[in-house]
Order: sequence, then structure tokens, then C-alpha cells
Amino acid sequence: MPVPAAGRTPRTSPVLAAALFLLLALAGCSGGSSPGRTGGPAASDSRAASAAPAKGSAEVVRTVATRLNSPWGLAALPGGDLLAGSRDTGRIVRISAKDGGQTLLGTVPGVAAKGEGGLLGLAVSPRWSDDHTLYAYFTTDSDNRIARMQVDERRPEGQRLGAPDTLVRDIPKGEIHNGGRIAFGPDGMLYAGTGESGRGGLAQNLESLGGKILRMTPDGRPAPGNPGSSSLIYSYGHRNVQGLAWDAAGHLWASEFGQNTWDELNLIRPGANYGWPGAEGKAGKPGLTDPLEQWHPADASPSGLACAKGSLWMAGLRGERLWRIPLRGTESSGPPEAFLQGKYGRLRTVVATDDGGLWLTTSNTDGRGRPGPEDDRLLLLKVT
Repeated sequence: MPVPAAGRTPRTSPVLAAALFLLLALAGCSGGSSPGRTGGPAASDSRAASAAPAKGSAEVVRTVATRLNSPWGLAALPGGDLLAGSRDTGRIVRISAKDGGQTLLGTVPGVAAKGEGGLLGLAVSPRWSDDHTLYAYFTTDSDNRIARMQVDERRPEGQRLGAPDTLVRDIPKGEIHNGGRIAFGPDGMLYAGTGESGRGGLAQNLESLGGKILRMTPDGRPAPGNPGSSSLIYSYGHRNVQGLAWDAAGHLWASEFGQNTWDELNLIRPGANYGWPGAEGKAGKPGLTDPLEQWHPADASPSGLACAKGSLWMAGLRGERLWRIPLRGTESSGPPEAFLQGKYGRLRTVVATDDGGLWLTTSNTDGRGRPGPEDDRLLLLKVT
């Protein structure tokens, strides 16, 4: 398996790398902790989660913040406040969960906002109370990369971000399909969904970080238990992953943009090939992993993903709705349900609250929506 040192790709033969990757995956190299905690549970784990209700509901309790500029990344802080990043300006603000007040933390240097690129995913260190470290996935003039920054709120407003410490570089960039979601898993490792930057073949190329889900330590090194011990790559064959979430049993799920036919919700297993560009949706091809659910792009075009109240909740951009996918273990316990259809426009990021609700951002100022006077908005939802 190739070793992407700081994101740089070696010269190893793609055929040899793919063979080694597959052998390691089949050998059960799924993680140092229990499989259910690293996103690759055994099939028997499907009984771990209880059945979700047959019908759900989603109600907007209040609008927390308004007039956000192209919000993309959203991360909850201990205590309830949130950090939101602007894709187009590279600015990060702290939003008060109580009154929606916004405090500028600073601007991430080097962000190149063009097309679908810019300041994308944000993730807060699991040890935030001790280290005040923020992780960001963003586009530069040459690549997509993942960096961490210290946040010092004793400094003046607008100057509270430290210099970026780049952990992973050379993730392919493009006008489209930059991926960008990052999140810490229950195993303490950092996961990242990448896109193939409009070059479909990169998704199957194990010498490229494009079209993959990556798994790394908080320092950006290949995480113990990855399918290839010296590689960041956790799964491959993805077109454009923008949603990552774990259910109560520790299974990792990802939402993925399709092309013209099917968007996908996938259960992620280490070493698995999700088919792109040779398959879109439920293809039933040997050696490829089919999605649990699929949607036509007009109904979804999914970005963010979260788990709450025994269901997955998936935000739709073009579909302008919030999808609920009820779960029973690793299977659906009922058909997906759509909420908020057309009421708030494009929906980008969804994050679970501590009490089982959801934070949800709109995405109408991203150049493809129809922004109203209060856009973009951060909403608080009650769900069942």
C-alpha cells in the first residue's frame, strides 16, 4: 500500500498498490480498537442498534443566526456554541447558541475560493478544552489540504486563529468535486471525505488521495488499523464525499454525490471499493460495495450527514430538503422521509446537538441558490 507522506503520492505501480490494499482488507486489518468503533463493523454488529420509529418528524425550533456568508463547515464546541466557516471568504466565526451573536475568530490564510473550492470542513479537537485546536479542510492555489490551528480567544477579535499547521497536502483540487468534510470518529481518529476533482479515474487510483475517505491520527499520520498500514486511505471508489456520520453502534456512514442518475448513502467498511467511476448507485457488480439508499440528484445532491434519534439525517442541496433514513443496525427500518422541502432553499451542513436535535445550515449564498434577506441561516431543529 503506498504511503502518502504529507499527502504526496509515491511512484508505486497502481496495480501492485491495489492488490496489496485488497489483500490487507481481506485479511481483516480494520483498526486497533473494536471494529464498530472505527467505521468497519462486522456484519453481526447490525443487531447492536435498536429499531427506529416507522415515522419521524423535523421541526425548526428557531433561527439561531442569519446573514452568514457561504457557510460550509460547522463544528460544535463544548458548552453549545458553534464555529462556522465561510467557503468564499475563508473567515471563521463563533456563533452563540443562546442569542446567535457572531464573533470573528479570523481568516484562514491561503484559501483559494473558486468553483466548489474554498474553506470547507471544520472539526474541533476531541481535547478542545485542553488544546483549543481547530482542524480545517481547504482549497489552495495548488491543492486541497488539511491543517490545524490554535484558537486563542484572549487575543483581539479577528486575530484569534494561529498559523495553519499543514497535516495533509496534495489532495486533488478542481472546479468541482473537492470533497471537504472532516470529522473525528468515536475512535479518536480524524476522517476526511475527498472528491476526485472531476477526474473519475482518481477514485480507483490508490496512489491518489482523490475520491477517497481518509483516516488519520490527530497529527495527520496514517491511523493504526488502516487497510494499508502506511496509507491514509480507508475506502476508495468515491465520486465526491461531503457527509460523514457515526451511528450509536459506531458504524461509519457517508453521503456521496452521484453524477446524473444516483446519489448515495453508504455504509463505510475499511478497504471497500464503492465503485466510481465504474458504478453509480446500486450496480450489483462483484467486488464493489452498493449503497444502502440512493436518490436521483434532483431530490438530494447531498452534503452534510448526522445521526440523531436512531436515524441518519442528510442535507440536500439541489433537493432543498432534509432526508431522514431510519436505521435498524446497518439496514433501513423504513423508507427515507423528506422534510422542509423547499422551505429554506439549499441545505448544506447538519450536525447533531447534545440533546438529540440538529443544527442545520442553509446554502443559498454559494452562487447556486436564491438567497433571501436572512440568508444564509443557522437553524435549530427538534427531530424524532
